[in-house]
Amino acid sequence: MREQYVEAVLAIAELIPPARVLSYGDIAALLENGGPRQVGAAMSAQGSAAPWWRVIRAGGAAPLCHEGRALEHYLAEDTPLRGDTSARTPSGKPVPWRVDMKAARWNPSEADFDLVDAIAARLREADDTERNDAGPDPRAPMSDPRGGLEA
Repeated sequence: MREQYVEAVLAIAELIPPARVLSYGDIAALLENGGPRQVGAAMSAQGSAAPWWRVIRAGGAAPLCHEGRALEHYLAEDTPLRGDTSARTPSGKPVPWRVDMKAARWNPSEADFDLVDAIAARLREADDTERNDAGPDPRAPMSDPRGGLEA
């Protein structure tokens, strides 16, 4: 995974205030790059360096295999939740709960959007530089030395 993409994802995660969350897809949309899986891969690779519990699945489920640790953060930050986090089934398993996405989804302010835009612009610059350094796209049509494009 490209280092610049991981850095951009982590930078967005750092902007999310306590008690607020974004989905993996929300971050991809803010960056206008990648998708939920790419954001998830970035968080999986380096997410411990950021408030990882604030980046969740679109349905409000905590990051897979980290539900218990995430719940501790959600309770400490007073993140809106759905379901009874202390309830147990007769067999002792926890009853499913999730973050209340409607109440907890972060809605960036104008100042926050300026920061998001700057992060996305740096990522686009890195992508452009990487493309330019790679040379011409081998799939692009070749130009005709007389000025036209080959058919």
